[in-house]
Amino acid sequence: MNKLRMESPDMTAQNIDRIAALFPNCITEMLDEERSTPEKKVYKRAINFELLKQMLSPDVVDGDEAYEFTWVGKKAAIVEANKPIRKTLRPCVAESKDWDTTENLYIEGDNLEVLKLLQESYLGKVKMIYIDPPYNTGNDFIYADDFKMESEEWKVESGEWSEEGDRLFKNTDTNGRFHSDWCSMIYSRLLLSRNLLTPDGVIFISIDENEVNTLKAICDEVFGASNFIAELIWSAGRKNDSKYISVSHEYILCYFKDALWVKDHKILWREKKQGLSDIYAEYERLKKVYGEDCTSIEKELKGWYKSLPDGHPAKDHSHYCRVDKNGIFFADNISWPGGGGPKYQVLHPVTQKPVKIPSRGWLTNEATMKEWIVQGRVEFGKDENGVPTLKSYLKDREYSVPYSVFYKDGRAASKRLATLMGDKVFENPKDEEIIQRIIQFCGTDDGDIILDFFSGSATTAHAMFLADAEQNKHRKFILVQLPETIDPQKEASEKAKKVAQNAVNLLDTIGVPHNICEIGKERIRRAGEKILKEQLANNNSTLNSPNSKLDIGFRVLKLDSTNMKDVYYAPCDYDQDFLHQLESNIKDDRTDLDLLFGCLIEWGLPLSLPYKSEQLDGCTVHTYNDGDLIACFDANIPESVVKEIAQRKPLRAVFRDSGFASSPEKINVFEIFKLYMPEDAGDISKRVRVI
Repeated sequence: MNKLRMESPDMTAQNIDRIAALFPNCITEMLDEERSTPEKKVYKRAINFELLKQMLSPDVVDGDEAYEFTWVGKKAAIVEANKPIRKTLRPCVAESKDWDTTENLYIEGDNLEVLKLLQESYLGKVKMIYIDPPYNTGNDFIYADDFKMESEEWKVESGEWSEEGDRLFKNTDTNGRFHSDWCSMIYSRLLLSRNLLTPDGVIFISIDENEVNTLKAICDEVFGASNFIAELIWSAGRKNDSKYISVSHEYILCYFKDALWVKDHKILWREKKQGLSDIYAEYERLKKVYGEDCTSIEKELKGWYKSLPDGHPAKDHSHYCRVDKNGIFFADNISWPGGGGPKYQVLHPVTQKPVKIPSRGWLTNEATMKEWIVQGRVEFGKDENGVPTLKSYLKDREYSVPYSVFYKDGRAASKRLATLMGDKVFENPKDEEIIQRIIQFCGTDDGDIILDFFSGSATTAHAMFLADAEQNKHRKFILVQLPETIDPQKEASEKAKKVAQNAVNLLDTIGVPHNICEIGKERIRRAGEKILKEQLANNNSTLNSPNSKLDIGFRVLKLDSTNMKDVYYAPCDYDQDFLHQLESNIKDDRTDLDLLFGCLIEWGLPLSLPYKSEQLDGCTVHTYNDGDLIACFDANIPESVVKEIAQRKPLRAVFRDSGFASSPEKINVFEIFKLYMPEDAGDISKRVRVI
């Protein structure tokens, strides 16, 4: 009976397989130094890169010159991204919300390792990625120096050490590898994240001027320059502490997974114009005051637009200031864009004389024009000497192409988060309303997965809740965050110390450890409950009904070492008593739920689906997603339990290796499954495994 690997996939081996399928002549062999001994030489597959380059070039390849962006440690970053790990994700039901029903995931751990573990379960399944990585301004991210550089200069730098023995340090601007470290950090993670995107998937990355050019070059390589969509510019308000120029904006880089696929499927992005609710509210107020007096309403509406502060979203639509019985409109051009439109006579309704024909021709044909005139949509001048205009109603033009430049007060998000959490507990959080806009205009829909592997204060989850509540959608998030310790004494400024102390005080009140993950989880709980309460208070009938799709829960999973014991003993260490200790290869502190989720990762199943546990003949049997996987991790599993599991015809079944006393019993498991599985079930050995 085959055993599960219980490690992340070997991306290098998979990539070699893909190249071998396309270019078998480029596959060669090289000595495997790790597995070879003086007595026996072991060889492994390798790629003849010179030949591969030539295979991919229509011209003669001469030398190694190429246009590329590189840095010290780039090759090591590629190796690091592809290297398998023996880690797992352990469920934490107690720290979760609505564990049994939610489809949202909150994962604690190093995001590079988590991304590796998600490669099979979420390959090609993520619709949108939003990340707000460290901006590399100095002391803003912890870097795992796992590249084994030999220079003593780097070895003597002060730092902390991870449990795995990797050196961790703050990437300060005094570090000689300042930019290179940041490049390696983001590069390896982007390589892995691209694999997770759907064909129409998209990634948004927040960044500032410190690394925006570097990030653009890296993204052009990882995602392809042809998949670049835009560089969004967020103007967040003036900063008066600058000596020269007030840099008041940030960037959001945007890339498709496959822009050609998106184009072929005629996918368009549109967003509802901001500020419309305020305009409609003012219009309804004025109607109550002036009734059908459209002239007075127009006058007051124009004055209201002027009274709005700079940056108010409604101000962008101030040209919608005309009013008639059908609503708010502006006088739009009625000529054909670019010229060449139809030319025919249109009579003035009063003088009955032909009006002036636009030089570019009319916007539509004569029949439609007559319909517009009857509907009152064409506005004529006093006489026939002027060109008419078309009434363009706001209610018909609520959606537009998103703008690449937008304004939003950068202080507002921080204030809202402080109100939600009871104090300012996080510095410079991203604006949940901006991310909500992005979630909505990029076309995410029911069932789509949104990933944020630099989740920080969990703004992305908050934004998704807002979007789902507004549209009655059921999107799903995966958030990943390193549980960095919050220590006020280690902060550089008094302001940062105060914010960190506020965070510590909050975490003490709810009795949880002092780390960023706990801030994020608490924010998700509070934001979800607040949104639900507000929607219900506003008599949102959808949320009050069984048809509500709002999911404000989340499953907590924590990165940990593999569930399997690491056994490194010499033959002389073994005796009879010691062998009894080795009957189980599973660590003593691991639960059935730990093992179940380890199997989900191994078999590439999503981690947010429903499951049930039941007792069968004294054994605990776990059924995941109605039979995608059935597992039993008990010892001494009776044949009756194996038969019952086989009769349910699961897609996959897994047992504990020690659950069977002998090899014949294991072989019997296969025979039982062959008896009950359908004829087209395929290779049983691939569907039934042990750990």
